[in-house]
Amino acid sequence: MPKIASVETFSTNFISIVRVTTDDGLKGYGQVAPYNADITATILHRQMAPVVLGADPAGIDALVDACMIGAHKFPGSYTTRAIAGIDTALWDLKGKRESKSVSALLGGTKTKQAVYGSSMRRDITPDDEAARLTRLRDEQGFRAFKIRIGNNFGNDVDRWPGRTEAIVPTVRKALGDDIEILCDANSGFAPARAIEVGRMLEDNAIGHFEEPCPYPELEWTAEVADALSIPVSQGEQEVDLAQFRRMIRMKAADIVQPDVCYVGGISRSVRVARMAQEAGLACTPHCANLSMVTLFTLHLQAALPNAGHFMELSIEDTPWVEGLFASDPFDVVDGHVAVPVGPGWGVEINPSWLANANRQISS
Repeated sequence: MPKIASVETFSTNFISIVRVTTDDGLKGYGQVAPYNADITATILHRQMAPVVLGADPAGIDALVDACMIGAHKFPGSYTTRAIAGIDTALWDLKGKRESKSVSALLGGTKTKQAVYGSSMRRDITPDDEAARLTRLRDEQGFRAFKIRIGNNFGNDVDRWPGRTEAIVPTVRKALGDDIEILCDANSGFAPARAIEVGRMLEDNAIGHFEEPCPYPELEWTAEVADALSIPVSQGEQEVDLAQFRRMIRMKAADIVQPDVCYVGGISRSVRVARMAQEAGLACTPHCANLSMVTLFTLHLQAALPNAGHFMELSIEDTPWVEGLFASDPFDVVDGHVAVPVGPGWGVEINPSWLANANRQISS
């Protein structure tokens, strides 16, 4: 039975790729959550690597739980961000050993996934946003988009006065009634203002209202969800499974949105998706950049029985992942991205990118 022989990280400030190697030489690749990833890599080597070295790599759920227990004095985002790097590398390793894609390991059969084009910009005018989304619809066949409203933790203050009320009808008019439009407030509003905005979103046939209130304030979000007919989505920032249970029990979300790299990997994301399924809710994982997190989500969402209709795909340039993949895994054709069928993630990490990153090893 193979054992884990080493854990390596290849880091920049933005991204850290994890490589787990077994004593028979097989290698699996994963990634910690982006942004300040070099800090997360330090935590991974200090707290997670000692737990998994010498262990059987096939017991992914057990190893993830062991890492959580080992770090129980350090709850929070950096812990689960680091564990995600271990988890996702182990899934790649398992897929390679069994000659199956991660999606297939999870029971998925889809060959392609419908995606929505996710805008990350609040510095763009309504007319300019409408123009670029229309171009992407026509060039790549997107049938859904997400736009930003309010301001990130904006405390009811818009990015500039009137932008929210202007951009929603402008984009709706430009794209037409047959394109699904989603709106993300990124914790922008207190309940009264969120409900007011939500009524306007309902009038414009918006598909979901994402994170209307500051995400720690689940009671606020539940108040908004109860007042509106439009589905409220929530969960990208959550790292605690107990908080997801609470969110679902409180009916603070109609659509549950774990982020694979924030919540601690594929194994924990599956647990969240199952909670949502048991409550009759859809699960549309969050993945807001073009690093490996979108690759992970592509495999995961293609296998979820309660997956949302579309998967998130950023439409923004991501220069800090340039050269990471040997070939682009996110090519959009007729509004869909192909689910890789090769073993593991089915995508090759570029050796030259690894060679230029800061390498650390635990063995």
